[in-house]
Amino acid sequence: MSLLHLFDLDGTLMYGSAAPVEISRQLGLSAEIAVLERAFGAREMGPHEFSVAAHALWAELTPAHVRAAFEGAPWLTGIREVWREIRERGDYCAVISLSPSFFVELLLEWGAHAAHGSVFPEVPFTRPVDAAGILTPEGKVAVADRLCAQFGVGRADCVAYGDSVTDAVLFEAVSVSVAVNAPPYLAERATHVYEGRDLREAYRLVGARPEVQAS
Repeated sequence: MSLLHLFDLDGTLMYGSAAPVEISRQLGLSAEIAVLERAFGAREMGPHEFSVAAHALWAELTPAHVRAAFEGAPWLTGIREVWREIRERGDYCAVISLSPSFFVELLLEWGAHAAHGSVFPEVPFTRPVDAAGILTPEGKVAVADRLCAQFGVGRADCVAYGDSVTDAVLFEAVSVSVAVNAPPYLAERATHVYEGRDLREAYRLVGARPEVQAS
């Protein structure tokens, strides 16, 4: 049976940062997004409220800003190498993130089989954010289930990689999980824990099929 590797983006594939932070940096709005990030982290606003506020903040956003944010982000080393190995094994890799879909989907260029984020309007924005398209932690599990059906695997064949409380629901739903540079709350709920900046090292914790099946 093939495995499905499910990767969070913010703080997981990206070291110490998040897509909204990198996007805002390109617009000179680092202080403004920091306020929203703190409120979200303190659970003073949910995913939809955060997305609506970020959408309003990014009124001047262009595709060039998005591309520059993507290319300049502090990515972990070895992402493309890991995904290439996953493909060569006949396994699958996907990204599921609460961050905007227009950013998350750029990771398809690096070899992900699928990439799902909160659905934002096309950049530059001409429409508001639709609440129905904004992912929640529970929504990550729903996306994972759809991907399982697409690739012909089950939750028991999934490996989830994440870094924050928003990944806890998905960790509980799958058999194997890797807490990547995560706080104790999530690390205690993971089957493996990784600290560092190289995805190849995190992947090696579970990359061999016998190790995954034995976990």
